[in-house]
Amino acid sequence: MRYFIILLVMNVRYEVLKYNRIRDMRSDCNLSQLHVAGKLKIAQNTLSQYETGERNIPNEVLIQMAHIYDTSIDYLLGLTDEKSPYPRK
Repeated sequence: MRYFIILLVMNVRYEVLKYNRIRDMRSDCNLSQLHVAGKLKIAQNTLSQYETGERNIPNEVLIQMAHIYDTSIDYLLGLTDEKSPYPRK
């Protein structure tokens, strides 16, 4: 039971970190939700739902976000603390 609770807490922490990073990257770049949503060709409300974790982010959108914010998908998802994007092929 104790291990289940630890895994649940770790998963919740990861989810919060993931969505906070996506919102924080937009804010750090001084971009509005409306501007980023336009670049992603999605509704502003959809971007808001991605940033709050109400909706899962499709892979294609994550790739586009990484390009817009000049970072890696791993950073956006909280898998690394290194902001620099990987070298592109």
